[in-house]
Amino acid sequence: MEHILINCSARETRVAVIVESVLRDLFIERASARGLVGNVYLGKVVRVLPGMQSAFVDVGLERTAFLHVADIAEAKTETEALKPIETLLHEGQSLMVQVAKDPIGTKGARLTTTISLAGRKLVYLPRDPHIGVSQRIESEEQREELRAMMTALRPETEKGGYIIRTSAEEGATEEEFRDDMAYLGRLWEEIGEKAKKSHPPALLYQDLSLAQRVLRDMVHQQTDRVEVDSAKDFDALRTFAERFVPGVAEKLSLYEGETPLFELHGVEAELEGALGRRVDLKSGGYLVFDQTEAMTTIDVNTGGYVGKRDFSDTIFKTNLEAAQTIARQLRLRNLGGIIIVDFIDMAREEHREAVLSELRRAVATDRTRMTVSNFTELGLVAMTRKRTRESLAHVLCEPCPICGGRGQVKTARTVCYDIMREIVRLCKQYKDTREYRILASQTVIDMLLEDESPALELLQQTVEKPVLLEVENTYSQEEWDVVLA
Repeated sequence: MEHILINCSARETRVAVIVESVLRDLFIERASARGLVGNVYLGKVVRVLPGMQSAFVDVGLERTAFLHVADIAEAKTETEALKPIETLLHEGQSLMVQVAKDPIGTKGARLTTTISLAGRKLVYLPRDPHIGVSQRIESEEQREELRAMMTALRPETEKGGYIIRTSAEEGATEEEFRDDMAYLGRLWEEIGEKAKKSHPPALLYQDLSLAQRVLRDMVHQQTDRVEVDSAKDFDALRTFAERFVPGVAEKLSLYEGETPLFELHGVEAELEGALGRRVDLKSGGYLVFDQTEAMTTIDVNTGGYVGKRDFSDTIFKTNLEAAQTIARQLRLRNLGGIIIVDFIDMAREEHREAVLSELRRAVATDRTRMTVSNFTELGLVAMTRKRTRESLAHVLCEPCPICGGRGQVKTARTVCYDIMREIVRLCKQYKDTREYRILASQTVIDMLLEDESPALELLQQTVEKPVLLEVENTYSQEEWDVVLA
């Protein structure tokens, strides 16, 4: 059975999904950095780039958002060729857009003009007459039945379309479809009215909060209960559920225990582990995660696991366990984009096929769209995972102020040589200097006084001036100054 935990505080909401006592998903939303995906804005086109077939749109965010011609509904023709963006947009134009991807790193938000509004069972497409069915509903017979039901229910005057969500697979009724259609229709009318009264840039609609989205999208028949640890948020969520998702309201419960909810279920420890580079496997092997702007690499190692038979058996079992753990860690860390996995080399083809099959099986339950390639000639597996929001590390952490995010700092000896080179440079530039005073951390000063004392003495002979040393306790190992007197 599935158990959902909702931990609420004044400025942060955390949600954990536990399946058979194992943490499967983790979501965090902060009021100061709430995700923008799904928000609808009245934006202003500030620049059109014909060479890139793209435009930058001001929607009131810190950085201008990005709109590609392929994401403009009016650009598509019957022949599937796209109209040039310069014939569709011009600078200063007002445009209703929706955020498709959050700003990530140095990239602004990705926009689309194809507005979609999600309900419990349906997604409403007010500008697209298409009726579709979620790809996750695999039964062709059920897909046709749901499409026929939706086609019959849609009024002849309705110009918009709908996508039937995966949640409808559990047995959606006509009444549930009608309720969704009525709610989404009212919502679109409110957005339209607000757009008429607003001047760009303006926020027209903000998607539901994390806790509300969880009740709408993630609670199903296998969900045993949903625990909330805040009385205020519990009342608000129960009111929301009774109005929009009545079947979910009965599964809500208020947690009032003394031990914090996440600590009670071991989520805090899992969260800390998901921020580290190294993940240990039960077999004794381990994984190393390295996340960069362009991609994430995962290295699989046997560690202390030696197995009971031969080394190839050890490698195979380690890789199998790694495949399961990788799928879980991708979800917990919310890693997206290109992912390269370096499994331990396997000589036998059947072992490679078994590991690849296990990896694909493990990622199949991921709510985020993924692709997994075959092994390359170098023994690597390339994967892609759709990236719509920041990773867990980017939400909870920031670059180290000491190393600037490099993950390493210069040695004290390297810093000593940097300082001495700088003094030689200053000597040539400022010939009237009487003395040089070095301000640096304790470790650097100690290095200059001990191991590098001969070099310091040679430096003083070279510049023909005294060089004084002073410890600055507030400096990190890489920070230093040279003061001229």
